[in-house]
Amino acid sequence: MNKFLRKFGFNKLKYLHLYGAAPIQTCHVHLNLPMADSLSQPLTPLKPQKSVYQLDNDTDSSNKPLNSVNKYTNRTHTCGELNINHVGHEVVLCGWLGYQRMNKFIVLRDGYGETQLLINDEHKNIQNKIQRTPYESVIQVKGTVLARPKDMINVKQKTGEIEIQVDELQVINQARDVLPFSIREFQMAKEALRMQYRYLDIRFRQMQRNLRIRSKLFMKMREFLINNHFVDVETPILFKATPGGAQEFVVPTRFPGKFYSLVQSPQQFKQMLMAGALDRYFQIAKCFRDEGSRSDRQLEFTQLDIELSFTSVEGVVNLIEELLFYSLPELFGEIPRHFLQMPYEEALETYGSDKPDISFPYKLQNCTDILKGNSKLNREKNFGAYLVDFTVETLQDACILNKSIKEMTEKIAGQHPGVKLIQSKIVREDWPGKMQKIFSVEESNQILSRHCVRDGSVLFIAYGNKDDARNLLGKIRLEYVKLLEEKSNIRIRHNGNHFLWIVDFPLFKFNTESGGFQSAHHPFTAPHPDDLKLLDEDPLKVRALAYDLVLNGYEVGGGSVRIHDPVLQEKILKLLEIEKDNLQHIVDMLGSGCPPHGGIALGLDRLLAVLLNASSIRDVIAFPKTFEGKDPLSHAPSKVTEEILRLYHIKSIT
Repeated sequence: MNKFLRKFGFNKLKYLHLYGAAPIQTCHVHLNLPMADSLSQPLTPLKPQKSVYQLDNDTDSSNKPLNSVNKYTNRTHTCGELNINHVGHEVVLCGWLGYQRMNKFIVLRDGYGETQLLINDEHKNIQNKIQRTPYESVIQVKGTVLARPKDMINVKQKTGEIEIQVDELQVINQARDVLPFSIREFQMAKEALRMQYRYLDIRFRQMQRNLRIRSKLFMKMREFLINNHFVDVETPILFKATPGGAQEFVVPTRFPGKFYSLVQSPQQFKQMLMAGALDRYFQIAKCFRDEGSRSDRQLEFTQLDIELSFTSVEGVVNLIEELLFYSLPELFGEIPRHFLQMPYEEALETYGSDKPDISFPYKLQNCTDILKGNSKLNREKNFGAYLVDFTVETLQDACILNKSIKEMTEKIAGQHPGVKLIQSKIVREDWPGKMQKIFSVEESNQILSRHCVRDGSVLFIAYGNKDDARNLLGKIRLEYVKLLEEKSNIRIRHNGNHFLWIVDFPLFKFNTESGGFQSAHHPFTAPHPDDLKLLDEDPLKVRALAYDLVLNGYEVGGGSVRIHDPVLQEKILKLLEIEKDNLQHIVDMLGSGCPPHGGIALGLDRLLAVLLNASSIRDVIAFPKTFEGKDPLSHAPSKVTEEILRLYHIKSIT
């Protein structure tokens, strides 16, 4: 065989799969010379043909095909893969009619790219056919690859060096004359209309790219975890209501007064798997929370769920860093081998957020000691005063404080009634005098000198309740930088993926409505071993063995080491005032001999949206819900008949 190949001048093998037949496994190559003979028959798009193998250079050293995207199909190539090396080849393409001019020049589009077609005047019947064919119709063509004239090469197009001279054309599915919107990147319809006709919206290049990258990322993550002995286990979606977490969706049953609950996450199931000695679990899981939607959250979402036994905080952190280091660079560029870590309290103190964006430098500065003696201000038991200073030098004279910015910051301040906000464009010589009604001259001068506030800077100061003051300035810090980048056309945030671990979260938060404690994470989170004695003395000071992963200011993952001692679990439930009966199955499971274990969940929709710089997670989900939690495509949720209501023993009150 090798002598035969060398005789004809071939050096490598390539499969050219036509019409879906499987390769000949015994010899790996079927010579059909001349190749064009296989395409000389009339075009029959729905009838599978035999595979044809061609000899080419597009193979690896083992002679395996590098591109099998056309296998099992009625095409020879996609609309994104032909190039100058294919000139003279006879090909079959399938796709959507994207554009045509003069009934001669056609742009054929599929999910892989675009190819220009040329219909010669000798094919008047084809020209007449294309004249009657609306855009977005599905067509199939057979023709020959030609090189474009040098002055007609489109360097911006992947297939811009070639065009296809059409010999045969079939309209497989003719679209309606008028569709809800055109597939034009430069005149995209509003999101509401695109979501209503999502099947059209998915044809856009960006949605194609996002969904294909999503698939590749999931594959890489599965590959890494399975190669590291993790077992993919499906867990139920229908479960029972769990106290102490987010609002859940309930599902009626045929048992009177009995309801399922859609799981918020597989949390309890994966802990049971650890007790069952399945010590390395993962799942790409659907989760549900009946909470308001926003740009980075919706009520139905996908997470990568992971749990492993005999681990620690450091073990889970190392696992995720290795997982992302393996999965992301090929798709999104290099990322650090290890991520920074920051304690929860430091994040609030310096960034005003437990999910800080560290891609730009401006931080909160504590000026409480300067103002704590001011009787006009210090009426809060938990008094705090903070500032954030945007300096002229580092912002290249771009600092502005106009009416629209003031309105934006005042709107944010309105969400924090326990805090006062001051915003100023600084002229150092005049500022102490302007502030005399609030600060003494000495206090103003200390603020300017100690915190190195310069002329021309924009200064924000918040004082009042310490927690609210930090939270307010944390929001202003983000929004002000966004506005500066939009209005001044300068880049303040550094490019790249800035990962950060937040650790040492509190185990409990105080619930002002109930007057009791609530879990900062969930009721199964283990307390820090050094703080166990504080469970009795001061529960709010107990740290949790919990951790969040933050990317460019968005929380993209969170987890913890779990409680594996049934006695400690019962104590935590008692502190949270959760009835033991509701979680008796968990207590029993822990008492059966459960190993120490911990895990994490990565929010894959949000992670992808941040990595792709998408404005919303809806841009990376094939069929998302709206802000209201509705499906505009099918108009769900919808009413059901009285018969169904009776079947499930429920009654509508509207």
